[in-house]
Formats: sequence, C-alpha cells, structure tokens
Amino acid sequence: MTAGFTGQVVLGVDALDDAPESWPVRGHHDLGRGAIADYVEDEVAAPDDETLRRQYLVHPGAVAVIALDDEDRVALVRQYRHPVRHRLIEPPAGLLDVADEAYLAAAQRELAEEVGVAATDWRVLVDLFTSPGILGETLRIYLARGLAPVDAPDGFVRRGEEAHMDTVWAPLDDLVGAVLGGRLHNPTLVSGTLAAWTAQHRGGFDTLRPADADWASREELLAATGRG
Repeated sequence: MTAGFTGQVVLGVDALDDAPESWPVRGHHDLGRGAIADYVEDEVAAPDDETLRRQYLVHPGAVAVIALDDEDRVALVRQYRHPVRHRLIEPPAGLLDVADEAYLAAAQRELAEEVGVAATDWRVLVDLFTSPGILGETLRIYLARGLAPVDAPDGFVRRGEEAHMDTVWAPLDDLVGAVLGGRLHNPTLVSGTLAAWTAQHRGGFDTLRPADADWASREELLAATGRG
C-alpha cells in the first residue's frame, strides 16, 4: 500500500495540457546576435508585480525525423557538436529557416539532405520545447516509414560540421537501451527514440497524429512574441 500525499492534486487525462500564457514584458534588450539564435533579456512582470529579468535565446525552430525501415532500424548521423565537445549520434534534423516552407516539407528535405532517404508514410511523433528555461526553440519530430534511397536536393552542399558527419543505422530497441544506459545524449534522439518505441508498443504507429497535424504550441509562441 502506498501512502498518499496530503492535498495532492491529481490531473485527469483531459487536464494534461501545457497552457499558453504570456506575462507582460516591461522591457526588452538585445544582448547579442548570432547566425542561428539571438541572445536577449526581457524584464517580465510576475503576477505579484515583481519584475524578473530573464535571459534566453530566440530560435527559429526545427524539425527532425525518426526514419524507421522495415527491419526497425533507424537512419542516423554522427555529428560533432562543439558546445558539448562530443560527436553525437543524432536523427536527421534541421532549422525552420526557409520562409513559408511547410513543416513536413522541411522534414522531407532534411531527410533527403542528411541521409539520402525518402519516405512514403509520415506521422507526427512528438512536439517539444527543447530547453524552455533558456531557449525558445520549438521542435517537431516526425516518424517516417516506407523508406527508399533518394538523391540530395539540387544545389545542396554540406558545410561546417555537416561536411564531416557520416550516416549510420541502428535498431530501435538498441537505441532505447543505449539511451536508458546513459550512452546517448542528444535530446532529439532521446525524445524521438523513446516516443517511437512507446508508440510501437502502445497501440501501434497508426495511433500517431497525421503529418499535417496542427502545431499549436509553436504557433502560440510565435504569436505571443510577435514572430507569427
């Protein structure tokens, strides 16, 4: 028997939603501009009228793909990430930095560019804020199946770290074991791998959202920050 906690609040399934909310901004300061993200500080009015200073990165958002073949193997890349001084195993992913490009089209482009793969079956696997305490990045991870080789889009040239990454494959079950064993650390891989394994064993992939499902959390963030 497990003892309960006094005054505990247990949410029902219909209440398990992150709620959009935007506290008033009394001041905004640009602290630095980068190639991908800008570093800013906001003076935020808390509900008790205290002014909080919060520094964070403004980010365009990204998409990623867990591409699963008929033998339950996932297409991956190994890429150097300088801030953490590691070469990480990651799923194909890329920025939402092309004006008016649909989210699914961006994911399809990244899959072709990074691992030379196309897919016939696309589902939304999971949506997340990658590090909401310091980074305003929205990330949508897709599941792609029905894989086939494809050439990279015309004009695509790998630059920077991408010029030195390679394509690898790994069974989904092995990835789950490596994540839980503390051997794999990329948050996109961790989230996507665990979500894919969970979906597979909890009703099957047909229970996932369609590829064109609304991305409300991203749209709400863009609207709240004037970037919509």
